[in-house]
Amino acid sequence: MLRFGWTERRPPWPSNLRKIDDFAGRPVAAKRGIMAARSIGSVPMPRAPRLHVPGGLYHVVLRGNHQQAVFDREADYHTFEDILARALRRYDARVHAYCWMTNHVHLAAQVGDVRLGRLMQAVASSYARRKQQRIPTTGHLFERRYRASLVDNDAYWLTLVRYIHRNPVEAGMVADPADYRWSSHRSYLGQACPAWLTMAPTLAMFGCSAADAVAVYRRFVDEDTAAQSTPFGATVVTPDPMIGFELGNRENVQSLEQVVTQVSIELNVDRELLVSGRRDSALVHARLEIARRALAAGVASLAAVAARLGRSASTLSEQLNRQSG
Repeated sequence: MLRFGWTERRPPWPSNLRKIDDFAGRPVAAKRGIMAARSIGSVPMPRAPRLHVPGGLYHVVLRGNHQQAVFDREADYHTFEDILARALRRYDARVHAYCWMTNHVHLAAQVGDVRLGRLMQAVASSYARRKQQRIPTTGHLFERRYRASLVDNDAYWLTLVRYIHRNPVEAGMVADPADYRWSSHRSYLGQACPAWLTMAPTLAMFGCSAADAVAVYRRFVDEDTAAQSTPFGATVVTPDPMIGFELGNRENVQSLEQVVTQVSIELNVDRELLVSGRRDSALVHARLEIARRALAAGVASLAAVAARLGRSASTLSEQLNRQSG
């Protein structure tokens, strides 16, 4: 069973995978093997099952077949959410962020012991039946298979949430993500929240108190995404519905929170003061050391570090440049 609270731990990031993608959620080596097996003879091979990580967090994309509209009236959105809520209860799953676009949906979904496929099949098939009862059609409403990428670390998680919430902006539908009604962004800003949405683990990465976390989250989402590009060799994590995240060798890689804890202890600074407005030399030094170590280890982008510390990525970048110059 999954249980969440303000201090609840994040999902377990897999440490033994090199790359996860939507091809059955398999590591790259397995993908090559499956492709080779399928090419032998003319007998069609069945799809291999997707990788299942109990407690794992996935970026899920479900698209309308041939890019057709999935929602064409307001009632459709409510119907989809009702079906999703029932499926989440049934399969003990959680949604951390979502965005319902006209012809596809984005979810940051966390599963329990039941595979993601059962959850998505239940949602897609139930909604398609409801829709086709109203508008008799032939053929599939959704593409035959949803896309899913396994989220493996804090940086990807935070960037994924921003990616999902900024989808309407990137599509030219609105100028501000807060202007789009059918996403979880407004809930993260403190507005009405559906009972089935889980926000605490994500907000906990932005600050120690709820008020601070919301303020830092807002800056993070509104920040120019180009600020993620840094001269320090950090891996910039850009969620893509078609591919997963390049993990590399992660045997000794820490999480961003571990880096924050380690630096706070070593430099004898209060963790809570790291996100404060104070600029005394000890805190400035600690923030830069956290950024330097996180970037060097590849556990977070500069934007993710800046969001965690309540700073702008451009300011951290300038300070790191001066420090290394």
